[in-house]
Amino acid sequence: MTTSEGDQGEGAGAQGTPAGDGATRPEERLEQAVRAAEKALIEFEIAVETFRVEVENFSRLHEQKLGPMYARLEELEARILEIRAARSDDPEDRRKADEARARLMPIPGVEELMNGWMDGDGLFPEATAMLTDQPVRPPQRVRPSEEARKLFRELARRAHPDLAQEEKERVRREEFITRVNAAYARGSADELRELAEEWAAGPELKRVPSPAEELYARLEWLSERKELLTVLARNLEESAIGSMLRLAPDDPDGLLEDIAAQLRAQVAEREAQLAVLQD
Repeated sequence: MTTSEGDQGEGAGAQGTPAGDGATRPEERLEQAVRAAEKALIEFEIAVETFRVEVENFSRLHEQKLGPMYARLEELEARILEIRAARSDDPEDRRKADEARARLMPIPGVEELMNGWMDGDGLFPEATAMLTDQPVRPPQRVRPSEEARKLFRELARRAHPDLAQEEKERVRREEFITRVNAAYARGSADELRELAEEWAAGPELKRVPSPAEELYARLEWLSERKELLTVLARNLEESAIGSMLRLAPDDPDGLLEDIAAQLRAQVAEREAQLAVLQD
């Protein structure tokens, strides 16, 4: 997902606007421009929200699967530095060892932060099993299925608050979309199907033509909203997890396995170094 999706969608919509048709009222052409801009914005917003959920889910899986390995590396590094400092009695070596150990000190809520992988006393059995390649219960998957993705996108298009012409209707749509987003974040296709049925049974308000001044204001608001979404999309893409996810958008699990293999090799290297120092 890239920030150009919104621009492409808007351009596609603009191609459908008649140009130079003397028989078309200015207000009608403006209404067509607003509808095209609304459609482009909604598609862009769907793309941004979809990517945001993917980034959050990947971040959770990344922490669950790789967090214990990072913790083990830091522990080994601290122990190596402590042994070296004890042998050299060098103040600089002691400072480095103290800093490394301080980074491992327990903090309030560490168990929650590490998603049940470790606490102040060290790694849990599941984490130890993972580090030694023993069978372990895999981390919970919360990646939405293809069906859930389709249902989410369809609901977002149909019930988006930006399609409301009255404040009461906007509030109703915002409340509904909040529930849609929550169901999608949980990856629940069943909930999304129920929400689709609920929306289909609800009232459909007729679109009331707006005065030209309101249409111009609407276009301006849509443009500002698109700029905000562009910034949000860029921040997601440039974040550490977003950048990592973009390396393998079709196989994030494979990417995690590759990183895990690299971390296991680093753990083995540090353990070998520690064994030599302890001899």
